[in-house]
Amino acid sequence: MDQGTTPRDRRARISAYAAFSVQGLCFASLVTQVPRIQEAHHLSDATLSLVLLTVPLVAGVGSVVSGALFRRLGSGPVLCASQPAVCLTIAVIGLTGDDDLALYAAVALFGLFVGAVDASMNAQAVAVERRYGTSLITGFYAVWSVAGILGGLWASLTNRAGLPAAAGFAIAAAVGAAGSAATGHGLYGRAEEAGGPSAAELRAAGRAVPWRPILVVGAAMAVAYLADSAISAYGAEYLDDELSGRSWVAPLGYVAYQVAMVAGRAVADLAVRRAGPVRVVRLGALTGTAGMAGVVAAPDAAAAIAAFAVAGLGLSVIAPVAFTAAGRVDPTGLGVAVARVNIFNYVGFVLGAAVVGAIAPVSADHGLRLAFAVPAALVLVAFATAPGFAPAPVPDARAPRAHGGPETTSAVR
Repeated sequence: MDQGTTPRDRRARISAYAAFSVQGLCFASLVTQVPRIQEAHHLSDATLSLVLLTVPLVAGVGSVVSGALFRRLGSGPVLCASQPAVCLTIAVIGLTGDDDLALYAAVALFGLFVGAVDASMNAQAVAVERRYGTSLITGFYAVWSVAGILGGLWASLTNRAGLPAAAGFAIAAAVGAAGSAATGHGLYGRAEEAGGPSAAELRAAGRAVPWRPILVVGAAMAVAYLADSAISAYGAEYLDDELSGRSWVAPLGYVAYQVAMVAGRAVADLAVRRAGPVRVVRLGALTGTAGMAGVVAAPDAAAAIAAFAVAGLGLSVIAPVAFTAAGRVDPTGLGVAVARVNIFNYVGFVLGAAVVGAIAPVSADHGLRLAFAVPAALVLVAFATAPGFAPAPVPDARAPRAHGGPETTSAVR
């Protein structure tokens, strides 16, 4: 299916893999240390919720701004500039000590740059997928999850060894920055992403990107990331505080979640090619719901870690297939639709932080256990919106035909 690709395309693919791996490593290195950050800054659960809420709110701004920059610069330059900044802010967060004001500022900057990286690296992945003409997107997310596993294991190791959080963050950030710098030159530029249309044509095409199919897959994206937000932001705290897990055990829930995501994403591209995106998303939504329900019912840390794994297996397919669906209705080839769908990533994270953060403090008896019940139920929204993952391409949208082809897709516009 990749006949006609060039060495340039292969370099772009490798560089996009590197971008996903750096993002996964840095994100996991940070979120699995939330209990340590809370302890170092003496944050109440309510204050912690506000800190966590800052990230997706500001990241949404970063995603919108980067989407506008794509038309002028392309997603490659945006990614090259924003990813090292993410690494730097992670190191800064580790150096804030007990200075709350510095923590808030560093977290806000982290969110801004994360939003830009998320939008630009997904735009690069979709551009690579277009060139290859086949489903590749979940492979990029599998790489992200592998790096997330390494980040979570690194956090567990540093906790067990008693390494200061600042040192743990700095080492992970240095590795990420080095990887980004070494591979960023291979990313696509604007003309390569878009196929070389004029600036006027690009502006017109950007206005022509339809919103309805984006809203449909965006709803599924939002609930998937709501569940992901609950797991990444509060999973370690749930294991540590409510299920009596030790400090080095707390990050392992996220590790299990990402291990299962790798397993799901390793086969998802093949599953999409054979069964189509609608069936894959429906199965993923049902599996994710079962996993989240298991988290709610878990009697101990071991059972919760296993349930996190089941949730990861199901949720693994929703986001990458959503980005591919966005690519099918984007006539620009620059990732304008991808950036729009990416906003729902942060809608989900905002809702996750708000819902879990609001329910946990007012439920003295069940706390986070009850809070996890909400995302467990809402993941079913992805099942209901699954037909929207096979939209008919808009004119000139050069999406891969491996997802069932235009002949078999629904005409969602």
